[in-house]
Amino acid sequence: MNILVINAGSSSLKYQLMNPDTGDVTAKGLCERIGLDGRLTHKVPASGKKVEKDIPMPTHKEAIEAVMAILVDPVDGVIKSVDEIDAVGHRVLHGGDKFVESCIIDEACKQAIRDCIPLGPLHNPANLMGIEACEKAMPGKPQVAVFDTAFHMTMPPKAYRYAIPTKYYTEDHLRRYGFHGTSHRFVSKRCIELMGGVENAHRVIVCHLGNGSSIAAVDQGKVVDTSMGMTPLAGLMMGTRCGDLDPSVRCQGRQVPGYLYGPVPSGRRPDGHARGRY
Repeated sequence: MNILVINAGSSSLKYQLMNPDTGDVTAKGLCERIGLDGRLTHKVPASGKKVEKDIPMPTHKEAIEAVMAILVDPVDGVIKSVDEIDAVGHRVLHGGDKFVESCIIDEACKQAIRDCIPLGPLHNPANLMGIEACEKAMPGKPQVAVFDTAFHMTMPPKAYRYAIPTKYYTEDHLRRYGFHGTSHRFVSKRCIELMGGVENAHRVIVCHLGNGSSIAAVDQGKVVDTSMGMTPLAGLMMGTRCGDLDPSVRCQGRQVPGYLYGPVPSGRRPDGHARGRY
């Protein structure tokens, strides 16, 4: 069995073709600079082969097409036809509170992802483009959405509710969602396995540390709290995110020209986060 795994970011797309029964990765790669000039890096782990190509990628549609082409390429590919791909799995950033687990992608699922675009404005549109491009390239092929937020949906209200009027939660869905869920799920599950079962590791603190970082508290295999909030900006200090910050710091900074409240530098959002990155 061959599963194609797609992780579509705002300006990049990572992929792996793997056998879920053995865990072997047949091919993997990265499409980057989507929307600019476009570049594909393709690797075949078994042979150590690495291929790099400059390919125009105005959108994620062209990126998916480039991935399909390299996978079946007579020289650099690893399969003869896309028919050898049995299913496609997509990492989707934000599922809101609609999804507590992965799901088969259908029209209702895609609409729910669209509905969550205000909560994930950089990634959810890219995730949708990746899904729709795969649907066009491989009609009828099963596709599955794996949500970054789903694993955290077991948090109790005391962990995910903000201290704001209830109407903002019920009407506008303002709450803590948590992210890096696929990582937290895998690490906590593996930790429990290595410790000999949940009875020996029923309380686990999982640390996802990288350019983006978060911590999750897992009790009996379920998340009870996490450091990120409504967006991935909250929590720990990270590569391009300050993490939790007292709102008064910004207000106090207004007294000094150009300090925290000055013009937004080119390429950065008003919150100080680099554009196009979560």
